[in-house]
Amino acid sequence: MSKTPERFGKGAIEGVAGPESANNAAAGAAFIPLLTLGIPSDAVMALIFGTLLLNGITPGPQLIGEHPDLFWGVVSSMYIGNALLLLLNLPFVGLFIQLLRVRSSILMAFAVVLTLIGVYSLGNDSFNMGVVLFFGVLGYLMRKAGFDPAPMVLAFVLGKILEGAFRQSLIMSNGDFAIFATRPLSGGLLGLTALGVLYAVASRLWKARRRSGGRE
Repeated sequence: MSKTPERFGKGAIEGVAGPESANNAAAGAAFIPLLTLGIPSDAVMALIFGTLLLNGITPGPQLIGEHPDLFWGVVSSMYIGNALLLLLNLPFVGLFIQLLRVRSSILMAFAVVLTLIGVYSLGNDSFNMGVVLFFGVLGYLMRKAGFDPAPMVLAFVLGKILEGAFRQSLIMSNGDFAIFATRPLSGGLLGLTALGVLYAVASRLWKARRRSGGRE
């Protein structure tokens, strides 16, 4: 929709500000389904979700009433964090840019070392470090094979909760699976999920057809 598409790829400031603004908005908006519905929208939110559960806090519609200090603390931290980012970015932007000169292999190795130190310090157990390395290698292999490892993180966090809710629903319906489709909320969510899957499949097929048509 741009009136000047010829500026694309030449460093136009709008092209830098637009994606960064969208990225910052998405980071804060990801907390909405987590805190209001108890549904993590990505792998990072799944980790936060798991941390809250470990501390006896269940995100969902009752969160504001049961833990208002936590809810409003998260909201306040976003305002404070944005203010601090503004104060830090303006004077130190030149220093942050210099970090881009460091090779990614060095940064990744440094991040792995810090992660292993943090994991070991939790329980002084080297077995935890082995678990981290195992899943790190597994995630790397999944990436190489074209699989996104984020759903696996979501499955680890939500799997136990999903199984418990599934059994509870079947007990309520005396083993009738129709309860998942006849209830308005669950039926609506299942319908949206089905539409999302169909859209993803149709979109991929359409793109594949366009690529094959272009080669012809």
